[in-house]
Amino acid sequence: MTGAGTNHSLSPLTGGPKIILVEPQMGENIGMAARAMANFGLSGMRIVNPRDGWPNERAVVTAANAAHVLEKAEVFPDLLSAVADLNAVYATTARERGQMKRVLDADEAVTQVVSRMHGGEEVGILFGRERTGLDNDEVALADAIITFPVDPANASLNLAQAVLLVGYEWFKKAHGQLPFNLEERSPPAKREAIVSFFGWLETELDACGFFPAPEKKPAMIRNLRDILLRLSMTEQDVKTLRGAAGALRRGPIPPAKRDEPLTDGE
Repeated sequence: MTGAGTNHSLSPLTGGPKIILVEPQMGENIGMAARAMANFGLSGMRIVNPRDGWPNERAVVTAANAAHVLEKAEVFPDLLSAVADLNAVYATTARERGQMKRVLDADEAVTQVVSRMHGGEEVGILFGRERTGLDNDEVALADAIITFPVDPANASLNLAQAVLLVGYEWFKKAHGQLPFNLEERSPPAKREAIVSFFGWLETELDACGFFPAPEKKPAMIRNLRDILLRLSMTEQDVKTLRGAAGALRRGPIPPAKRDEPLTDGE
């Protein structure tokens, strides 16, 4: 399909999950990814530490009718700041990472994304570097992994191809029948609050001697985070877990003091 089918009298569709490009190396690839987004009504591009800086002339040249995507692209110095305001994050990767995360194909993942966004959540999808993809710590920030059924002998997709596959599934579902509203509950926790909770919990566990040896600590922390991320925590979930962990740290409360306010932000 070529540009001959484009109706220039129509305004482009906008919205969708945030498409987060982690340390992209070439402006051309950013532009082609933007074009893939525009093909399927995605408009929220986030760029983490682009190698050749931003703005990038080569990105504009290859973006075709996606200028509106590039004009509003947001640039972040690191991945954590790029996902801090999101409620859910998915990571695209072609390799098994040894992490206890759900592995979804694009169809299943985007079905979840549409449901989450229809319930008011902000969602991001991570795409890694052209040569090396995402590293293990970056994947560890995600709720689940998206992978694609490809020939194992030729499994590598370029950046725009990966964005295109996700965008195709998004367009089919987002602009078809919408899912049921999610039942009312506490708002989903933002990634910033979750990461803050992780840091507090890990510090407390370290003080209690939970980590048996320094060399095992990073893997244990990732496993612990994976367990908690599978809960899809709400704001109230984070407060409750922090309060419960804080109560265990303090030990038994005398009956006379049980009505006093909690400390440590619980």
